[in-house]
Amino acid sequence: MFGILNVNKPAGWTSRDVVNRVEKLVRPAKAGHAGTLDPLATGVLIVCVGPATRLVQYVQQMPKEYRATFLLGRTSPTEDIEGEVSELPDPPQPSREDVESVLPRFLGEIEQRPPAHSALRIDGKRAYQLARQGQPVLLEPRAVHVYQLTVEQYQYPQLKLRIRCGSGTYVRSLGRDLAEALGTGAVMSALTRSAIGRYRLEDAVATEQLDLQQIGDHLLSPRTAVEHLPQLPLGEAELAEIQHGRLISVPEGLPSQTDLQPNEEAPLIAGLDARGQLVALLRERQEGLLGPVCNFPRAD
Repeated sequence: MFGILNVNKPAGWTSRDVVNRVEKLVRPAKAGHAGTLDPLATGVLIVCVGPATRLVQYVQQMPKEYRATFLLGRTSPTEDIEGEVSELPDPPQPSREDVESVLPRFLGEIEQRPPAHSALRIDGKRAYQLARQGQPVLLEPRAVHVYQLTVEQYQYPQLKLRIRCGSGTYVRSLGRDLAEALGTGAVMSALTRSAIGRYRLEDAVATEQLDLQQIGDHLLSPRTAVEHLPQLPLGEAELAEIQHGRLISVPEGLPSQTDLQPNEEAPLIAGLDARGQLVALLRERQEGLLGPVCNFPRAD
């Protein structure tokens, strides 16, 4: 099997739980997810099946959309209700206008400190493992991009936000920082990922609908993971060269090394067969010559 599954992850399941279920159905093929959702969260989880596991990084780079609910006036070590929640003594109760006024601070490229309870590694260990052991965890802020941040509903203490952001953004930390800007605290109480790039929640398959007979019906083309890349149809002769690791000429109209800035890496190109199926990822190896970054099996 070779394809992409858009799965609606239920609450209480880990992302690994979903992958394990898929792997049982597609054995001996492997599977891997493209972007973790915490057990609390629901919504779009992209599972790459078979050779498509080599496309995980490209799905991870796609913008993500969320609907998140926070409870103001509270904190927890995990920044959500999965941890021990503490209510702040006599916290302020900001108005909707107060909330709206601080949103622009969190748009565009911002510096965000990841939560201590995260899967990031510190000296080879997961941050959440160190935090659970009571060890101090201090993660350096890093640049993330927030494209959209709007209030969908607010009735203190519950705040519902709609968020569109780039890879690496922690939604619960966004709520934490927004609350701090209002002079209070916040814990995330619910989260739904409504989209990753072109993969949307309304098109996702429920986990209980995944079975051996029908899983093939839900597989999306691997090409959907690289639709943002330049697309290059390949003839049979070119395919034979690429599949043997040899170089082919760069067709006119595609990006070339002559267009690059100094030290800029040549862009990836999606190679397609006559049926429009993804068969390779290509990159210019020498001026005017493309070579395979990876090859994929051709469908029968």
